[in-house]
Amino acid sequence: MSPLLRRTPRKNPAERTVTLIGKPDCHLCEDAEAVIEKVCGELGTPWEKKDITQDEELYRKYWEQIPVILVDGAQHDFWRVDPKRLRTALGG
Repeated sequence: MSPLLRRTPRKNPAERTVTLIGKPDCHLCEDAEAVIEKVCGELGTPWEKKDITQDEELYRKYWEQIPVILVDGAQHDFWRVDPKRLRTALGG
């Protein structure tokens, strides 16, 4: 079978990791955190928050896009988080 047609098994949502990259006193970051907390809580997905002001590399890479949401280390979204899209990405 062609590698393009082969499906990789979907990960269980509990095996995924969501990372929120933001900064203090950012209303969009707070909105994103509320969505992530709700969706990840429902699916049992672990998540973490990183402060862009404490990490020079994250600052250089994402400053104009915060909040940035990563799923398993890959950029999923920025500015706004769609709960349905996040749930789908996590396999829920």
